[in-house]
Amino acid sequence: MTEFTHFNDQGRAQMVDITDKTESYRSATAHSSITVSEEIYSKITTNQMKKGDVLSVAQVAGIMAAKQTSSLIPMCHPIPISGVNISFDWKQENENHHLLITAFVKTKGSTGVEMEALTAASICALTVYDMCKAVDKGMVIGGATYLEEKTGGKSGDYKRSTEPN
Repeated sequence: MTEFTHFNDQGRAQMVDITDKTESYRSATAHSSITVSEEIYSKITTNQMKKGDVLSVAQVAGIMAAKQTSSLIPMCHPIPISGVNISFDWKQENENHHLLITAFVKTKGSTGVEMEALTAASICALTVYDMCKAVDKGMVIGGATYLEEKTGGKSGDYKRSTEPN
Protein backbone atom coordinates (compact mmCIF):
# COMPACT_ATOMS: atom_id res chain seq x y z
CA MET A 1 0.00 0.00 0.00
CA THR A 2 1.37 3.40 -0.96
CA GLU A 3 0.90 6.62 1.02
CA PHE A 4 -1.72 7.66 -1.53
CA THR A 5 -4.92 6.00 -0.39
CA HIS A 6 -6.68 6.16 -3.76
CA PHE A 7 -4.08 4.00 -5.52
CA ASN A 8 -3.81 0.23 -5.23
CA ASP A 9 -0.58 -1.81 -5.18
CA GLN A 10 -0.43 -1.58 -9.00
CA GLY A 11 -0.68 2.20 -8.93
CA ARG A 12 -4.22 2.18 -10.27
CA ALA A 13 -7.23 3.99 -8.89
CA GLN A 14 -9.20 2.40 -6.09
CA MET A 15 -12.01 3.44 -3.82
CA VAL A 16 -10.72 3.66 -0.26
CA ASP A 17 -12.01 0.93 2.06
CA ILE A 18 -13.85 2.63 4.93
CA THR A 19 -15.12 -0.58 6.52
CA ASP A 20 -13.07 -0.15 9.69
CA LYS A 21 -13.55 3.60 10.06
CA THR A 22 -15.51 4.73 13.09
CA GLU A 23 -18.96 6.09 12.44
CA SER A 24 -19.35 9.65 13.72
CA TYR A 25 -21.27 12.85 13.19
CA ARG A 26 -19.76 14.73 10.26
CA SER A 27 -20.66 18.01 8.61
CA ALA A 28 -19.29 20.36 5.99
CA THR A 29 -20.02 23.89 4.84
CA ALA A 30 -19.02 24.99 1.34
CA HIS A 31 -19.48 28.14 -0.70
CA SER A 32 -19.78 29.15 -4.31
CA SER A 33 -21.11 32.20 -6.11
CA ILE A 34 -22.42 33.53 -9.39
CA THR A 35 -22.15 37.09 -10.62
CA VAL A 36 -25.16 38.39 -12.54
CA SER A 37 -26.22 41.62 -14.21
CA GLU A 38 -28.62 44.16 -12.76
CA GLU A 39 -31.34 42.84 -15.08
CA ILE A 40 -30.97 39.24 -13.88
CA TYR A 41 -30.75 40.33 -10.24
CA SER A 42 -33.97 42.29 -10.65
CA LYS A 43 -35.76 39.42 -12.39
CA ILE A 44 -34.64 36.88 -9.76
CA THR A 45 -35.55 39.04 -6.77
CA THR A 46 -38.97 39.95 -8.19
CA ASN A 47 -39.64 36.37 -9.40
CA GLN A 48 -39.91 37.47 -13.03
CA MET A 49 -37.72 34.84 -14.71
CA LYS A 50 -39.67 32.90 -17.33
CA LYS A 51 -38.37 29.55 -16.05
CA GLY A 52 -39.75 30.17 -12.56
CA ASP A 53 -38.46 30.82 -9.05
CA VAL A 54 -34.71 30.64 -9.64
CA LEU A 55 -33.57 30.34 -6.04
CA SER A 56 -36.13 27.68 -5.14
CA VAL A 57 -35.14 25.56 -8.12
CA ALA A 58 -31.42 26.09 -7.39
CA GLN A 59 -31.98 25.11 -3.77
CA VAL A 60 -33.66 21.84 -4.76
CA ALA A 61 -30.92 21.19 -7.34
CA GLY A 62 -28.27 21.66 -4.64
CA ILE A 63 -30.00 19.22 -2.32
CA MET A 64 -30.33 16.68 -5.12
CA ALA A 65 -26.66 17.17 -6.03
CA ALA A 66 -25.51 16.48 -2.48
CA LYS A 67 -27.43 13.19 -2.55
CA GLN A 68 -25.96 12.24 -5.95
CA THR A 69 -22.31 13.18 -5.37
CA SER A 70 -21.09 9.59 -5.47
CA SER A 71 -22.61 9.24 -8.96
CA LEU A 72 -20.64 12.27 -10.17
CA ILE A 73 -17.27 12.04 -8.39
CA PRO A 74 -15.66 8.64 -9.07
CA MET A 75 -14.02 7.91 -5.70
CA CYS A 76 -16.80 9.26 -3.45
CA HIS A 77 -18.69 6.75 -1.37
CA PRO A 78 -22.47 6.72 -1.45
CA ILE A 79 -23.34 7.89 2.05
CA PRO A 80 -26.53 8.43 4.02
CA ILE A 81 -27.05 12.18 4.01
CA SER A 82 -28.98 13.21 7.12
CA GLY A 83 -29.42 16.87 6.25
CA VAL A 84 -28.75 19.51 3.60
CA ASN A 85 -29.35 23.23 3.90
CA ILE A 86 -28.72 25.74 1.12
CA SER A 87 -28.80 29.48 1.76
CA PHE A 88 -28.32 32.52 -0.46
CA ASP A 89 -27.11 36.07 0.14
CA TRP A 90 -26.77 38.95 -2.31
CA LYS A 91 -23.78 41.28 -2.42
CA GLN A 92 -23.62 44.24 -4.80
CA GLU A 93 -20.39 45.55 -6.27
CA ASN A 94 -20.75 48.38 -8.81
CA GLU A 95 -23.29 47.22 -11.42
CA ASN A 96 -22.67 43.55 -10.66
CA HIS A 97 -24.65 41.48 -8.21
CA HIS A 98 -23.04 38.44 -6.59
CA LEU A 99 -25.24 35.61 -5.39
CA LEU A 100 -23.34 33.97 -2.54
CA ILE A 101 -24.28 30.33 -2.05
CA THR A 102 -23.73 28.38 1.17
CA ALA A 103 -24.29 24.63 1.35
CA PHE A 104 -24.33 22.78 4.68
CA VAL A 105 -24.41 18.97 4.64
CA LYS A 106 -24.37 16.51 7.53
CA THR A 107 -24.31 12.78 8.09
CA LYS A 108 -23.55 10.16 10.68
CA GLY A 109 -21.20 7.83 8.92
CA SER A 110 -17.72 6.54 8.19
CA THR A 111 -16.63 9.22 5.73
CA GLY A 112 -17.05 12.96 5.44
CA VAL A 113 -19.39 15.15 3.43
CA GLU A 114 -16.96 17.76 2.09
CA MET A 115 -17.50 16.71 -1.52
CA GLU A 116 -21.27 16.66 -1.04
CA ALA A 117 -21.24 20.26 0.24
CA LEU A 118 -18.93 21.43 -2.56
CA THR A 119 -21.06 19.65 -5.17
CA ALA A 120 -24.27 21.15 -3.76
CA ALA A 121 -22.88 24.70 -3.86
CA SER A 122 -21.50 24.24 -7.38
CA ILE A 123 -24.72 22.79 -8.77
CA CYS A 124 -26.71 25.66 -7.25
CA ALA A 125 -24.58 28.11 -9.22
CA LEU A 126 -24.91 26.07 -12.42
CA THR A 127 -28.68 25.92 -11.97
CA VAL A 128 -28.92 29.69 -11.60
CA TYR A 129 -26.89 30.02 -14.81
CA ASP A 130 -29.17 27.58 -16.64
CA MET A 131 -32.33 29.35 -15.53
CA CYS A 132 -31.04 32.82 -16.46
CA LYS A 133 -28.95 32.25 -19.60
CA ALA A 134 -31.75 33.35 -21.94
CA VAL A 135 -31.49 36.85 -20.43
CA ASP A 136 -27.68 37.10 -20.33
CA LYS A 137 -25.00 34.50 -20.98
CA GLY A 138 -22.29 36.73 -19.44
CA MET A 139 -22.77 35.46 -15.89
CA VAL A 140 -19.63 34.30 -14.08
CA ILE A 141 -19.74 31.30 -11.79
CA GLY A 142 -17.51 31.29 -8.75
CA GLY A 143 -14.95 33.86 -7.80
CA ALA A 144 -14.15 30.96 -5.50
CA THR A 145 -15.79 27.66 -4.66
CA TYR A 146 -14.36 26.42 -1.40
CA LEU A 147 -14.77 24.43 1.79
CA GLU A 148 -15.32 26.72 4.79
CA GLU A 149 -15.33 24.07 7.47
CA LYS A 150 -15.84 20.42 8.25
CA THR A 151 -16.35 18.48 11.44
CA GLY A 152 -15.73 14.88 12.45
CA GLY A 153 -13.63 12.07 11.16
CA LYS A 154 -10.08 10.85 11.65
CA SER A 155 -8.50 14.07 10.39
CA GLY A 156 -10.56 16.12 12.86
CA ASP A 157 -12.21 19.46 12.41
CA TYR A 158 -11.15 22.04 9.85
CA LYS A 159 -12.03 25.73 9.60
CA ARG A 160 -10.71 27.97 6.83
CA SER A 161 -8.92 30.92 8.40
CA THR A 162 -9.45 33.34 5.49
CA GLU A 163 -11.83 33.73 2.57
CA PRO A 164 -10.19 33.00 -0.78
CA ASN A 165 -9.90 35.86 -3.25
